[in-house]
Amino acid sequence: MKRVAVLISGRGSNLGSLIEAAGGSYKIILVISNVEGVAGLDRAQAANIPTQVIPHGGKTRESFDGEIDAALRAANAEIVVLAGFMRILSDGFVRGWEGKLINIHPSLLPAYKGTRVHERVIEAKEALSGASVHFVVPELDAGPVIAQASVPVYPADSPQILADRVLDVEHKLYPEALRLLADGKVKLQNGLAVFT
Repeated sequence: MKRVAVLISGRGSNLGSLIEAAGGSYKIILVISNVEGVAGLDRAQAANIPTQVIPHGGKTRESFDGEIDAALRAANAEIVVLAGFMRILSDGFVRGWEGKLINIHPSLLPAYKGTRVHERVIEAKEALSGASVHFVVPELDAGPVIAQASVPVYPADSPQILADRVLDVEHKLYPEALRLLADGKVKLQNGLAVFT
C-alpha cells in the first residue's frame, strides 16, 4: 500500500471520501492543515489518522513549504494529495514531489482554471461542468489530467447548487484517480499523464 499524506485547509469533504475508500492500494498516514481547528482535522482524528497543523502566517512561501516538506518526508509519504488546500505551493516544492503530487479542481480542465469557477461557468452559459484530478506542476491548474467527470449545468443553477453537484462527483472521482496513481497505472512522464 502506498503511503499517502493529505493537505487540507477546511472541512475535508474530499478527505472524507479518500478515507472511506482507503485500503488496498493506499493508506492515509498523515493529514496536514495550514489552519487550526478545521473540520477536516476532526475527520482524520476520528479515523485514527495522525494530524499536524503547520500555520502559514508570517512565513515566506518557501519556508512554509519547507516545513510541509519536512513533515511529509518524516512521515515517509509516497504520494501527496491536495484536498481543499488553499495555498499555492512554491515551484521548488512542486518539483520535489513531481509525479507524486495531485490535486482536484472543480472544472473540466483546461477550462476554468483558478478561482470563482462555478460563477464563471454559469456566466458563460456552459451546458457541462465537472471535476478534474491532475498532477500538480508549477503552473497553476495546468498539470496533466488523470481523470475527469462531468455534470450538467442547468439554467436555474446558482454557483452553490452547481458546486454541490460537482462535489458529489469529486467524492467518487478522487479516490479512483488516487488508486490509479498508487497502483502504478498512471505516471507523469515528459509533462504527460501516461497510462499503463
